[in-house]
Amino acid sequence: MDEKRLNKLRLELRRGVLILAVLGASKTPQYGYSLRKHLIDSGIDIDEGTLYPLIRRLAEQGLLDSEWKHAEGRERRYYQLSEVGSQVLEQLSADWRNMNSSLHTIL
Repeated sequence: MDEKRLNKLRLELRRGVLILAVLGASKTPQYGYSLRKHLIDSGIDIDEGTLYPLIRRLAEQGLLDSEWKHAEGRERRYYQLSEVGSQVLEQLSADWRNMNSSLHTIL
């Protein structure tokens, strides 16, 4: 298989995983850059063009709360898992573990 097709499949595989990763990383307040750094430090490479639209969408869906805070001499928008987001994260995590277990058996 050529590299272009393989990369397209990798992107499809990552899409849902990124949602789970962002929700999980947002258990504590994070602003965009700190969230991206946390994900990268955890082994999940994500570019800004993917992360920022994703966190805005999750906030619009009520899964993340956001507020502006003054920190380190500037205003930053902080995101944190909402109560609904916590419930969704719990369910998606359980779904992920079940799927992962099934895939482990298949693979």
